[in-house]
Amino acid sequence: MMEMEKLTRDELAGMMDHTLLKAYAVEEDFKKLCEEAAGNGFAMVAVNSSQVRTCRKFLKDTNVHVGAAISFPLGQTELETKVFETKKAIEDGADEIDYVINIGELKMGHDDYIRREMEAIVKVCHEHHVLSKVIFENCYLTKEEIVRAAKIAKGVKPDFIKTSTGFGTSGADAEDVRLMKETVGDAVKVKAAGGIRDWETCRSMLMAGAERIGTSSSIKICDEFEKGRGK
Repeated sequence: MMEMEKLTRDELAGMMDHTLLKAYAVEEDFKKLCEEAAGNGFAMVAVNSSQVRTCRKFLKDTNVHVGAAISFPLGQTELETKVFETKKAIEDGADEIDYVINIGELKMGHDDYIRREMEAIVKVCHEHHVLSKVIFENCYLTKEEIVRAAKIAKGVKPDFIKTSTGFGTSGADAEDVRLMKETVGDAVKVKAAGGIRDWETCRSMLMAGAERIGTSSSIKICDEFEKGRGK
Protein backbone atom coordinates (compact mmCIF):
# COMPACT_ATOMS: atom_id res chain seq x y z
CA MET A 1 0.00 0.00 0.00
CA MET A 2 1.30 3.43 -0.93
CA GLU A 3 2.33 5.80 1.87
CA MET A 4 0.33 8.93 1.10
CA GLU A 5 2.12 11.07 3.65
CA LYS A 6 5.42 10.60 1.77
CA LEU A 7 4.02 11.12 -1.72
CA THR A 8 5.22 14.22 -3.58
CA ARG A 9 3.58 16.03 -6.48
CA ASP A 10 6.37 14.93 -8.81
CA GLU A 11 5.87 11.29 -7.79
CA LEU A 12 2.12 11.58 -8.29
CA ALA A 13 2.62 13.20 -11.70
CA GLY A 14 4.92 10.34 -12.64
CA MET A 15 2.00 7.93 -12.22
CA MET A 16 -0.36 9.87 -14.49
CA ASP A 17 -1.35 8.71 -17.97
CA HIS A 18 -2.63 12.02 -19.38
CA THR A 19 -5.50 11.01 -21.60
CA LEU A 20 -7.23 12.25 -24.75
CA LEU A 21 -9.33 9.62 -26.51
CA LYS A 22 -12.18 11.72 -27.90
CA ALA A 23 -13.15 10.96 -31.49
CA TYR A 24 -13.37 14.66 -32.39
CA ALA A 25 -9.96 15.73 -31.02
CA VAL A 26 -7.77 17.61 -33.51
CA GLU A 27 -4.04 18.25 -33.80
CA GLU A 28 -4.15 21.39 -31.64
CA ASP A 29 -5.75 19.34 -28.85
CA PHE A 30 -2.96 16.79 -29.00
CA LYS A 31 -0.32 19.51 -28.99
CA LYS A 32 -1.87 20.92 -25.80
CA LEU A 33 -2.05 17.44 -24.27
CA CYS A 34 1.63 16.84 -24.96
CA GLU A 35 2.69 20.26 -23.68
CA GLU A 36 0.76 19.66 -20.46
CA ALA A 37 2.31 16.21 -20.05
CA ALA A 38 5.84 17.47 -20.61
CA GLY A 39 5.34 20.53 -18.41
CA ASN A 40 3.98 18.52 -15.50
CA GLY A 41 6.18 15.44 -15.74
CA PHE A 42 3.36 13.00 -16.46
CA ALA A 43 4.27 9.40 -17.29
CA MET A 44 2.67 9.33 -20.71
CA VAL A 45 -0.05 10.58 -23.00
CA ALA A 46 -2.78 8.06 -23.79
CA VAL A 47 -4.22 8.42 -27.29
CA ASN A 48 -5.83 6.35 -30.01
CA SER A 49 -3.31 4.58 -32.20
CA SER A 50 -3.80 6.88 -35.20
CA GLN A 51 -2.45 9.80 -33.14
CA VAL A 52 0.78 8.15 -31.97
CA ARG A 53 2.91 9.69 -34.71
CA THR A 54 1.52 13.17 -33.99
CA CYS A 55 2.21 12.92 -30.27
CA ARG A 56 5.66 11.42 -30.83
CA LYS A 57 6.49 14.55 -32.83
CA PHE A 58 5.28 16.88 -30.07
CA LEU A 59 7.09 14.91 -27.35
CA LYS A 60 10.42 14.68 -29.11
CA ASP A 61 13.31 15.27 -26.69
CA THR A 62 11.12 14.70 -23.61
CA ASN A 63 10.86 11.75 -21.21
CA VAL A 64 7.09 11.46 -21.65
CA HIS A 65 5.93 8.20 -23.18
CA VAL A 66 3.35 7.91 -25.93
CA GLY A 67 0.71 5.28 -25.18
CA ALA A 68 -1.53 3.73 -27.84
CA ALA A 69 -5.03 2.41 -27.16
CA ILE A 70 -5.50 -0.81 -29.14
CA SER A 71 -8.85 -2.29 -30.25
CA PHE A 72 -10.37 0.58 -28.33
CA PRO A 73 -12.82 0.77 -26.68
CA LEU A 74 -14.71 -2.48 -27.34
CA GLY A 75 -11.94 -5.03 -27.83
CA GLN A 76 -14.03 -6.69 -30.51
CA THR A 77 -11.44 -7.24 -33.22
CA GLU A 78 -9.65 -10.42 -34.24
CA LEU A 79 -6.40 -11.27 -32.47
CA GLU A 80 -4.46 -10.82 -35.72
CA THR A 81 -5.92 -7.33 -36.07
CA LYS A 82 -4.90 -6.40 -32.52
CA VAL A 83 -1.38 -7.66 -33.13
CA PHE A 84 -1.12 -5.69 -36.38
CA GLU A 85 -2.39 -2.51 -34.69
CA THR A 86 0.08 -3.04 -31.84
CA LYS A 87 3.01 -3.45 -34.23
CA LYS A 88 1.97 -0.40 -36.25
CA ALA A 89 1.63 1.74 -33.13
CA ILE A 90 5.11 0.71 -31.99
CA GLU A 91 6.49 1.44 -35.46
CA ASP A 92 4.90 4.91 -35.22
CA GLY A 93 6.61 5.57 -31.89
CA ALA A 94 4.46 4.13 -29.10
CA ASP A 95 6.29 3.39 -25.85
CA GLU A 96 3.26 1.79 -24.18
CA ILE A 97 0.32 -0.30 -25.39
CA ASP A 98 -3.10 -0.43 -23.69
CA TYR A 99 -5.25 -3.07 -25.39
CA VAL A 100 -8.81 -4.19 -24.62
CA ILE A 101 -9.42 -7.90 -24.14
CA ASN A 102 -12.16 -9.69 -26.04
CA ILE A 103 -14.71 -9.40 -23.24
CA GLY A 104 -17.21 -11.76 -24.83
CA GLU A 105 -14.63 -14.54 -25.04
CA LEU A 106 -13.91 -14.18 -21.32
CA LYS A 107 -17.60 -14.20 -20.44
CA MET A 108 -18.11 -17.37 -22.47
CA GLY A 109 -15.39 -19.07 -20.43
CA HIS A 110 -12.87 -19.16 -23.27
CA ASP A 111 -9.89 -18.49 -21.03
CA ASP A 112 -7.48 -20.13 -23.49
CA TYR A 113 -8.42 -17.46 -26.05
CA ILE A 114 -7.80 -14.66 -23.53
CA ARG A 115 -4.43 -16.23 -22.70
CA ARG A 116 -3.42 -16.57 -26.36
CA GLU A 117 -4.47 -13.00 -27.04
CA MET A 118 -2.53 -11.70 -24.05
CA GLU A 119 0.56 -13.76 -24.84
CA ALA A 120 0.62 -12.56 -28.45
CA ILE A 121 0.37 -8.85 -27.64
CA VAL A 122 2.66 -8.96 -24.62
CA LYS A 123 5.26 -10.83 -26.70
CA VAL A 124 5.29 -8.06 -29.32
CA CYS A 125 5.60 -5.42 -26.61
CA HIS A 126 8.43 -7.20 -24.80
CA GLU A 127 10.33 -7.76 -28.05
CA HIS A 128 10.28 -4.01 -28.63
CA HIS A 129 10.87 -3.03 -24.97
CA VAL A 130 7.43 -1.43 -24.83
CA LEU A 131 5.17 -1.50 -21.76
CA SER A 132 2.02 -3.61 -22.08
CA LYS A 133 -1.29 -2.94 -20.33
CA VAL A 134 -4.33 -5.21 -20.51
CA ILE A 135 -7.74 -3.52 -20.18
CA PHE A 136 -10.41 -5.72 -18.58
CA GLU A 137 -13.41 -3.32 -18.69
CA ASN A 138 -14.60 -4.41 -15.25
CA CYS A 139 -18.06 -2.84 -15.52
CA TYR A 140 -19.07 -5.75 -17.75
CA LEU A 141 -17.44 -8.46 -15.62
CA THR A 142 -18.38 -10.35 -12.49
CA LYS A 143 -15.87 -10.52 -9.63
CA GLU A 144 -15.15 -14.12 -10.62
CA GLU A 145 -14.42 -13.05 -14.20
CA ILE A 146 -12.10 -10.29 -12.99
CA VAL A 147 -10.18 -12.84 -10.92
CA ARG A 148 -9.96 -15.26 -13.86
CA ALA A 149 -8.56 -12.58 -16.14
CA ALA A 150 -6.12 -11.45 -13.45
CA LYS A 151 -4.90 -15.02 -12.91
CA ILE A 152 -4.22 -15.33 -16.62
CA ALA A 153 -2.26 -12.07 -16.48
CA LYS A 154 -0.28 -13.30 -13.48
CA GLY A 155 0.97 -16.14 -15.65
CA VAL A 156 1.55 -14.13 -18.84
CA LYS A 157 3.04 -11.11 -17.04
CA PRO A 158 2.05 -7.97 -18.92
CA ASP A 159 3.39 -4.88 -17.17
CA PHE A 160 -0.08 -3.76 -16.04
CA ILE A 161 -3.67 -4.88 -15.87
CA LYS A 162 -6.16 -2.04 -16.16
CA THR A 163 -9.69 -1.55 -14.85
CA SER A 164 -11.51 0.27 -17.62
CA THR A 165 -11.54 2.17 -20.89
CA GLY A 166 -13.59 5.06 -19.53
CA PHE A 167 -16.13 4.36 -22.28
CA GLY A 168 -18.11 1.63 -20.50
CA THR A 169 -21.09 1.91 -18.17
CA SER A 170 -18.80 2.79 -15.25
CA GLY A 171 -15.13 3.35 -14.58
CA ALA A 172 -12.55 2.45 -11.99
CA ASP A 173 -13.68 1.06 -8.64
CA ALA A 174 -11.34 0.83 -5.65
CA GLU A 175 -12.75 -2.57 -4.65
CA ASP A 176 -11.95 -3.93 -8.11
CA VAL A 177 -8.44 -2.46 -7.99
CA ARG A 178 -7.87 -4.18 -4.65
CA LEU A 179 -9.20 -7.48 -6.01
CA MET A 180 -6.97 -7.25 -9.08
CA LYS A 181 -3.89 -6.44 -7.01
CA GLU A 182 -4.57 -9.21 -4.50
CA THR A 183 -4.84 -11.68 -7.37
CA VAL A 184 -1.67 -10.73 -9.28
CA GLY A 185 0.46 -9.77 -6.27
CA ASP A 186 3.85 -8.36 -7.23
CA ALA A 187 3.89 -10.13 -10.60
CA VAL A 188 1.89 -7.41 -12.39
CA LYS A 189 1.03 -3.79 -11.63
CA VAL A 190 -2.49 -2.32 -11.72
CA LYS A 191 -3.67 0.77 -13.60
CA ALA A 192 -6.93 2.45 -12.62
CA ALA A 193 -8.77 4.45 -15.27
CA GLY A 194 -12.25 5.75 -15.95
CA GLY A 195 -14.08 8.38 -13.93
CA ILE A 196 -11.04 9.50 -11.92
CA ARG A 197 -11.51 13.26 -11.88
CA ASP A 198 -10.36 14.41 -8.41
CA TRP A 199 -7.66 13.74 -5.85
CA GLU A 200 -9.90 11.89 -3.40
CA THR A 201 -10.92 9.35 -6.05
CA CYS A 202 -7.32 9.06 -7.23
CA ARG A 203 -6.16 8.58 -3.65
CA SER A 204 -8.61 5.72 -3.11
CA MET A 205 -7.23 3.96 -6.20
CA LEU A 206 -3.63 4.35 -5.04
CA MET A 207 -4.52 3.12 -1.58
CA ALA A 208 -6.17 0.06 -3.16
CA GLY A 209 -2.97 -0.80 -5.02
CA ALA A 210 -2.98 1.11 -8.32
CA GLU A 211 0.41 2.32 -9.56
CA ARG A 212 -0.79 4.16 -12.67
CA ILE A 213 -3.79 6.44 -13.09
CA GLY A 214 -5.45 7.05 -16.45
CA THR A 215 -7.31 10.36 -16.52
CA SER A 216 -7.97 13.51 -18.51
CA SER A 217 -7.99 15.41 -15.18
CA SER A 218 -4.31 14.92 -14.36
CA ILE A 219 -3.55 18.59 -13.75
CA LYS A 220 -6.63 19.10 -11.57
CA ILE A 221 -5.77 16.04 -9.49
CA CYS A 222 -2.17 17.14 -8.97
CA ASP A 223 -3.29 20.66 -8.05
CA GLU A 224 -5.80 19.32 -5.52
CA PHE A 225 -3.13 17.01 -4.09
CA GLU A 226 -0.68 19.88 -3.70
CA LYS A 227 -3.30 22.14 -2.14
CA GLY A 228 -4.20 19.51 0.44
CA ARG A 229 -0.66 18.10 0.63
CA GLY A 230 -2.07 14.66 -0.07
CA LYS A 231 -4.23 14.51 3.04
